[in-house]
Amino acid sequence: MTPELAHARARATGPLTLGAGEPAPPGMTRLGNPDGTGTALPAWPDGATPSLLDEYQVAPVNVERAGETRRVLAAALKCCWNDLSADPWPGSPAPVEDVLSAYRALIGRGDDLMRNWAIGALRRLHDSAWLEVDAGLVRLGPRCAGWPAASHAQLRELLRRLPSGEDGSAGLDVLPAPDRPQDRTGRQAAEETGAGATASVSEPDGVDEDLLAPFDERRRAEIVAAFMAVEHAAEPVGEARFPALRDPAPRRTVAEMLRRRGRVLVQDRERWTSGYEDGTAALAGSSLGEAERAVLVLVLVHSVAIPRADGLLPADSWLSPFPAQVDELRRHTRLPVGELDAALRTLRHAGLVTQVKAGEEAGGYVPGPQFHRLTPQARRRLQEELILAAGPHTPLAAAVRANRR
Repeated sequence: MTPELAHARARATGPLTLGAGEPAPPGMTRLGNPDGTGTALPAWPDGATPSLLDEYQVAPVNVERAGETRRVLAAALKCCWNDLSADPWPGSPAPVEDVLSAYRALIGRGDDLMRNWAIGALRRLHDSAWLEVDAGLVRLGPRCAGWPAASHAQLRELLRRLPSGEDGSAGLDVLPAPDRPQDRTGRQAAEETGAGATASVSEPDGVDEDLLAPFDERRRAEIVAAFMAVEHAAEPVGEARFPALRDPAPRRTVAEMLRRRGRVLVQDRERWTSGYEDGTAALAGSSLGEAERAVLVLVLVHSVAIPRADGLLPADSWLSPFPAQVDELRRHTRLPVGELDAALRTLRHAGLVTQVKAGEEAGGYVPGPQFHRLTPQARRRLQEELILAAGPHTPLAAAVRANRR
């Protein structure tokens, strides 16, 4: 696997799993497990993190119920980081009920609504590799190892201020675990699982240093800021705010940093974002299942294809003010309601659809911000696929199939 493909897969499907003794690809941090296996996740240049976007007043990718998600992560950190003299990751496993108890103490309530918030937050954190939830235990996920050492002091101070939640949380078993041994408490299982466990973090040396070294400190900071913005901002960013995107020389450096990660710059007039390089995208894979793909096609047909056929959208637009209403999606799918809702939730978390109000109706869905990241070739392919899905027997679909032969 090439480094470019490794980075693209880590972005598309999450941190990479490494075999025993297998090194991390260039530009990636290796998190070692006690058995010699490991996990690789991308490292950022100059120790920057997506929080850098705050300095430029650029919105990051939206997180559903961001406040509750942060509070559940804080509660998990309170329970799993039991040795504040060490780094947060890997910490120690903690029973789900302990995390819920800490969360309940933090927000001051323990009703059914709190339970639903906790369930959703734990799922989001698990799916995004911030936490690992399995067999009734919560562990800090590999992304927690990416916290820079300079932030650990702030995290320690935060944890000292959080309530412990040691009053117990009976009846709040959020994620049932049928395989969990019944003759041990969750706390006993956590202690046995974490006994003697050691882990290591191997940081790569000088990420993109060969590209950044020729620039002075100010220009170097501008390049790193532009790179982080096009990779992690929710919307394309303007040249006026990021000088490295205006000047061709530093912009070429940003483009090369992206190329090493299987990515390319995508321009929309004077705004820029990044997307998968076309050759790498075909190999990177996806975390979406068949149900999620089917529901995404339905959203695109009803919010983009039909309005475009009516002359309400330009031919190259993938953003739409015409939401596909939930009732319409339910009528045109064979998925049970629960699976449809789960698929929509996954698509929302991935930024592929956005939920909006639909007049007096309950609401609807339109394509999400990830569609900004389509390259011209990807936009063309997606348009052809949408033609084949929406009207497989039309002359236009026949022309698409003939052109592909």
